[in-house]
Amino acid sequence: MRRIFRWLFLVVLGIVAGIIIYEGIMFVRVYLLRTHNPSSTSLIDTRINEAQAKGQQPKREQVWVPLEKISTNLQRAVLAGEDTNFLSHHGFDYEAIQKAWDQAQRETARQAKAEGEDDDWLPSLPEFRRGGSTISQQLAKNLYLSSQRSWLRKAQEAALTVMLERTLTKRRILEIYLNVIEWGDGIYGAEAASQRYFRKPASALTANEAAFLSAMIPNPRTVFNPQFNPRRVARRQRIIMRGMPYVKLP
Repeated sequence: MRRIFRWLFLVVLGIVAGIIIYEGIMFVRVYLLRTHNPSSTSLIDTRINEAQAKGQQPKREQVWVPLEKISTNLQRAVLAGEDTNFLSHHGFDYEAIQKAWDQAQRETARQAKAEGEDDDWLPSLPEFRRGGSTISQQLAKNLYLSSQRSWLRKAQEAALTVMLERTLTKRRILEIYLNVIEWGDGIYGAEAASQRYFRKPASALTANEAAFLSAMIPNPRTVFNPQFNPRRVARRQRIIMRGMPYVKLP
């Protein structure tokens, strides 16, 4: 019996030590983001592997630019669409989605029905709203985690979110986010997206163009792909433009 307890103790000790070492390694990786830009992300690596598995040549359009060279219109649009309380929270936003946003949703639904659209999207309006994940949570997942859903992955996402918020400034978090998020098949970051969709640098985006790009973020490859679903993108674009004037930048 004593041997069994000793064995169990060693197993638990090994697991705890492994977790501590892993989290320490992840903290170092996050800390290095203070001065170093990530060469790749978990999402980009996943897309590359998916393409190679299909026998296709992986696509990657990405040009890193500092936050100062990204239009404040795009910064506002992304915060309006993805994380309106970015400046006030510490990685997790527990507040209810703003009444103004809900009102905009209802107005958009009425407008959609008036235009005669009656598809699977209308009955599931809650899915049209931005998700509960903050920009910091999205960045943690984008940089380091898989797309698989599990309690373990959510716990790791939470730990990484805390690390990002405690280690980096809000401006740095937003800068990295805007440079690594996906904006279409093989398109990553604001500069590549701006060049692809508007043939101009990210610094020159207008409010309308910025809202268009922000509208795509939840799922730029399918649901909010402007080639497949231009009306859905346009509706979300209008909602985002309404919220942009009220967003504070870091």
